[in-house]
Amino acid sequence: MTPVTSETSVTRNLLILHFTVFIWGFTGILGALISIDAVQMVWYRVMIASITLFIYFMATKTRIRVTKKQFLQFFFTGSIVAIHWILFFHAIKVSTVSVTLVCLSSFTLFTAILEPLIKKQRILIPDVIVGLIIIAGIYLIFKFESKYTLGIIFGLTSALASSLFATINSTLVQKSDHKIIGFYEISGAFFWITVYRFADQSLLTEAFNLSVTDWIYLTILGTICTALAYVAGVSVMRTLSAFRVALITNLEPVYGILLAFIFFGTKEAMSTGFYFGAALILGSVFLYPIYKKRKNLQ
Repeated sequence: MTPVTSETSVTRNLLILHFTVFIWGFTGILGALISIDAVQMVWYRVMIASITLFIYFMATKTRIRVTKKQFLQFFFTGSIVAIHWILFFHAIKVSTVSVTLVCLSSFTLFTAILEPLIKKQRILIPDVIVGLIIIAGIYLIFKFESKYTLGIIFGLTSALASSLFATINSTLVQKSDHKIIGFYEISGAFFWITVYRFADQSLLTEAFNLSVTDWIYLTILGTICTALAYVAGVSVMRTLSAFRVALITNLEPVYGILLAFIFFGTKEAMSTGFYFGAALILGSVFLYPIYKKRKNLQ
């Protein structure tokens, strides 16, 4: 058998990441279609995903035992994952899929800052410039879509949480199996949300009497869009930097906005200023990788 070259591995992981990002773009559609609130939705999502992954490990006889240190790392990172998803879906509930997904593009800005700080690397000037372009795009969205201010704030905070756990995972995946990381982080998210729901007593009145449509959407969200996509997303970090992952992840708004128009039509229509701001943000996604390749910065 011909060994997989480093270049081939990178190419394969890039394709996996693009497919994963497309699936993530679809989660926004599901978030808008599911009738329950954000916390409840994410609780069901991570519960279904945890069960799915556990069944997969039992069927494949995969050893999931980890050290105490690894368990704590994964479990606490799961709390950040939970915060990201709750803020993401709450942003959709109080604004639109398009607004939320474009705000999520600030993931690149936060990663450009967080990755060098966490990994003790120098911050590259081009990364900062891209970050400033993204800030300009976000400013335009704030200015022209002020009625969605709350959704924009939740979307940006969700992006910050996403950037934080992605940067942490880019380090963890170098020493642990990506499927194991995904399982414990998602299980950790389920644990922390369960604790929260016990604290606010909402879980005490949970009747599990959702509509058939909600159960179907939640099953898709928990299995394909979470268990499968999350594990795939973590796996590529072994060969791709967190910043490169961030850039490709910014295609999520492109896929998501197109899908939103297909599913919701004119409800997703925005002002000219919004699209100009979105163009600034998404333009940097397409142009910056080309610049980095030419300058040999990646």
